[in-house]
Amino acid sequence: MPRFTAYRPSHLLTSLPLLLAGVLVARVDQLSEFFLSLFNVLPTLLMLLGGAFCAAYGRQRELAVLATIYLAYFLLDIQVDHFREQGRVRADAALVFHLSCLLLPLLYGLFGAWRERSHLLQDLLARAAVLLAITGTAWALARRFPEAVQAWLVHIHWPLWHGQWMNLIQLAYPLFLIAGVLLAVQYLRQPRPLHMALLLGLFGLLWMLPNTFILPNALQVMSSLVMLMLVAAVVHEAYQMAFRDELTGLPGRRALNDRLERLGRNYVLAMTDVDHFKKFNDTHGHDVGDQVLRLVASQLRKVGGGGRAYRYGGEEFTLVFPGKSIEDCLPYLEAVRQAIEAYQLQLRDKQSRPKDDQRGRNRRAGQAAQSVSVTISIGVAERDVEQRTPAEVIKAADQALYAAKSAGRNRVSVHGQRRRGAVRVKPQTG
Repeated sequence: MPRFTAYRPSHLLTSLPLLLAGVLVARVDQLSEFFLSLFNVLPTLLMLLGGAFCAAYGRQRELAVLATIYLAYFLLDIQVDHFREQGRVRADAALVFHLSCLLLPLLYGLFGAWRERSHLLQDLLARAAVLLAITGTAWALARRFPEAVQAWLVHIHWPLWHGQWMNLIQLAYPLFLIAGVLLAVQYLRQPRPLHMALLLGLFGLLWMLPNTFILPNALQVMSSLVMLMLVAAVVHEAYQMAFRDELTGLPGRRALNDRLERLGRNYVLAMTDVDHFKKFNDTHGHDVGDQVLRLVASQLRKVGGGGRAYRYGGEEFTLVFPGKSIEDCLPYLEAVRQAIEAYQLQLRDKQSRPKDDQRGRNRRAGQAAQSVSVTISIGVAERDVEQRTPAEVIKAADQALYAAKSAGRNRVSVHGQRRRGAVRVKPQTG
């Protein structure tokens, strides 16, 4: 189970506003002609464009979920259009509606919790086969035995669990519950924007179905926005993969390059390097090396003075201070250097670590864990008449960083000046 810090409010950034907007807009009695036209074509547009995007990037799970929602929308939209035009439902409206209430949560939960496999084409074909098998079987039974299927769907199978509040067939609610539990566990085990979008989308569909024939725009609006939630979550994750470093959680090199293109005339760039990082890896292993990088990143993220930390690559980080001078930034750079130096990183033997957390805490309370001290070197430069472009400023900061390391590490060095921060090297224990 991941730590609580893995559950970020940003996972709700796109999904929750769209869900709430769908509920509010669907309750509007009369939408303008523009919005009516928009929501009439939006599900098809999202299926085509979003489906093409998912297929191009190997997101079979999202493609299958979009296809499931669109299939239910398509079948119910035919019934709703007939109801609006004729003032009465079609003869097969009840059967189509009840089957949709049964199959939508079943397929949505199945495909939402069905993770992608390494063989993308086989995975896509397997999902398509499942979709065709389930829907094809339901369609064949409904055509062959419409009255028997309808009677089975509307039958109250568990009288003790039936409530007057149930506006759908009884069988739909356990399927929604199972799908909700699966998607909630999936998000708790691996918090991601997509997993949150899948969970909230299920609530949107549960709200939509009972209102399909009650609210005039519930079907079009909620289907559109649930599909939009999923596509937006895929785009959100694609952005994170491209612009955010997975190990440290800091913005990555691409995000830094994008920020450098939008800097003003005055700015300061600081290059930061973890001292003796190769020694950490060689002595304690790459797991400890990853801990060191995460520790340094967590402290750099707290830097004051309007600075923003980025992972440049390897054990190097970049701090960007827009609209600042070196004199403005030096106190904050020195403060973050000291904070990292003062932090004692605890090392534990993973081979002998108990699986039970309480036993692990009791054992740690009775013995002193090995600890190491991490230090960083910082080189800083600002834009001036000699360094006019971000690339030149980074090069100057790199030169200052090299000077800091040559002078003994664990210090702040300013390009073109013989300055350094206070040095207080702690002996490493263990």
